[in-house]
Amino acid sequence: MVRANAKTGAAVGVAEHGNSAVLVTVAPNGDLLDRRRIDLTHDLPTHPYHHEGSWAVGRYADSAWARPISLPAAVTLVKRVHEAAEHGARDGLAALTAAVGVPIANIAIRMCPKLPLTIEARIADHRAASMADSIMYRQALATAAEAHGWSVYWYDRERVFREAAAALGRKEIDTFLRAMGRTIGPPWQASHKLAAAAAIAAGVRD
Repeated sequence: MVRANAKTGAAVGVAEHGNSAVLVTVAPNGDLLDRRRIDLTHDLPTHPYHHEGSWAVGRYADSAWARPISLPAAVTLVKRVHEAAEHGARDGLAALTAAVGVPIANIAIRMCPKLPLTIEARIADHRAASMADSIMYRQALATAAEAHGWSVYWYDRERVFREAAAALGRKEIDTFLRAMGRTIGPPWQASHKLAAAAAIAAGVRD
């Protein structure tokens, strides 16, 4: 977990899934303010590093779902998706800000492992290519949040539920999250609970 100058205010928790993200916003006391899902890139390919990039270097070439693509074309596609993700993150967080109507101070996003510096190097590295798409979307959200002046709380998925419980002064968080879900109704799935826990860990104050 890395917290960057956390401030008092509402907090947004993020649980990313492909090119979309579940956002759950909570007040400083843990009350639920908003739940939504945003798409970051809409109709573009969702995993250009892992899919098109891998095909370009011959990875998964024998798979039925592989398609021929050159490395320069794959790099160009990755850049397009990067740009679209940045626009989508800005638009999504702007819409959230307008809808919530209260100051947002923090956002919680899953921690990002380090990657090779260039697109080509990420594509060439099998491990990096498998993570780079998800990291691209998380970083786009972080950049958009920082443009709003929000502090970014980089959470560890393995620890964030314990951190949320501690923030509320509880031994466990499951009961609280189930009750939160009942107040807003379905859908209230694992991704919503993760985002809510992350928001609580990032922003709840005694």
